Amino acid sequence: MSLSIRHLLTFFLQLGALGILFVSIADDSFLFLPVGSDLLTVILVARHHQWLPLYVLAGAAGSAIGVFLLDLVCRKSGQAGLKRLVKPKLLGYLKDKMEKHAAGMLIVTCLAPPPFPFGAAIAVASAFQYPRARLLTLVFVARTIRYSLLGWAAIYFGRGILRIADSSEFEWFMGGFIAFCLIGSVVSIIHWVRIGRSRENA
Repeated sequence: MSLSIRHLLTFFLQLGALGILFVSIADDSFLFLPVGSDLLTVILVARHHQWLPLYVLAGAAGSAIGVFLLDLVCRKSGQAGLKRLVKPKLLGYLKDKMEKHAAGMLIVTCLAPPPFPFGAAIAVASAFQYPRARLLTLVFVARTIRYSLLGWAAIYFGRGILRIADSSEFEWFMGGFIAFCLIGSVVSIIHWVRIGRSRENA
């Protein structure tokens, strides 16, 4: 198990900026990956400080692409689709924030770390027909800030981060996380397929 985890992480790390781009697209659409774009950014910047701007750009661009894919589905399904996607209590909270401070809510969503409901907030914005161009611009700018902060932290704590990444405890943690992400991806895909079918039959 530890070897497969190490190989998976190594694979994306070897891709460099492209690895961050691909993973951030998946992270911010409707898939779960065991190697997050935050983790890749931190490790890559810790190893190669000079490539920080490229890594930040890749992460922000990938996030915007992932949001665009999510937006394509949620904008068409509309408010009716939200009931199948977001829990009622969370939906009410996000709807209230969207009506009062849409831009502010989206910026906070993009800057906040997990477990903040990023996907749910984007789904609400799209379902309520928040302008797509403005949505993608806010996501790109806010994610640029977030990845920049992660990169600067990686530069400052670089040696400690690399020691953690090379530890056996980290490998065991990633093993459990991979199992969680695989299950999450299957559930997410089934969920989106059901939403699409129900919309077609409506």
